[in-house]
Amino acid sequence: MRKTLILLGVCGLLLAGAALAQGALPYWAYPVPTHTWPQPDPKRLLRLPGTKITFTVAGTNDRFRVPDWYPKSHPKMPDIVARGRKPDVFACGYCHLPNGQGRAENASLAGQPADYIVQQVADMRAGRRKSSSAKMGSINAMMTVAKASNDAEVKIAADYFSMLKFTKWIRVVETDMVPKTDIAQRNMLVVVPGRKEPTAKRIIEVPENLERTEARDSKSGFIAYVPKGSIARGRKLVESGAGAFPCAACHGPTYKGNGSVPALAGRSPSGLVRQLYDFKTGARNGEGAAMMKPQVANMTDDMRIDIAAYLASLNP
Repeated sequence: MRKTLILLGVCGLLLAGAALAQGALPYWAYPVPTHTWPQPDPKRLLRLPGTKITFTVAGTNDRFRVPDWYPKSHPKMPDIVARGRKPDVFACGYCHLPNGQGRAENASLAGQPADYIVQQVADMRAGRRKSSSAKMGSINAMMTVAKASNDAEVKIAADYFSMLKFTKWIRVVETDMVPKTDIAQRNMLVVVPGRKEPTAKRIIEVPENLERTEARDSKSGFIAYVPKGSIARGRKLVESGAGAFPCAACHGPTYKGNGSVPALAGRSPSGLVRQLYDFKTGARNGEGAAMMKPQVANMTDDMRIDIAAYLASLNP
């Protein structure tokens, strides 16, 4: 797999170091593959540290049978989380992982309020919550699942994920230079071995260990490279509200959620930027959107980056 990345990475994002203009859709928050990727041998047997369980490559790609490497590390998954419902309701634990930690291209659900999760799926089903990008496969897949799901199974999944404890999953690093990256087939930034490039006005969120992440390892997290100084700037914006309300007013004093309002601390900065962007463009409406409108009305690309960098750096 590593050799494949080396060979294909050279034709990746050679111009990724250049920041996009203010107001342009940030490709790094809405990553879409720019070329095809070779498919690994589906029969190849995979192993991970800390478990004797094995899966084939095909087994880790089965959306109706979650590859659960560490079944004793979380409560028993309900059937809708472990297996979904064919043909359109994928197993929730496939994308969001059995422990709810999630990945950069979707969302971490562990510890989020059950009512919040239920409401978001309802908003997606009703077309109130959309995305600013129509090309990101992971988002489109979730929209399909939402429309095909029913209230009973959504509640079961929401109750399961809400009782899980979200743990530190993302290592935030301030830097002026980042590795070159390409976009894998599942809407995920991956490192291209070789020289580095300026961070510029971006957040580069990549797996700590690509092979483990590709195997859907629920214990292998991510590293987020952010511009130098962004964490301190973000803290000031979050605490002041940048002309609107301080984030703690709704999300709690430590940004770990408040009632049916979601937790932000330690969550994916790419995901946070997507939501802030979607609120501003109007793609995300529904429950809670009205309260976010004044928060994002005057928010710039730079502010979104700083806010996401700070919140992601916090302990959940």
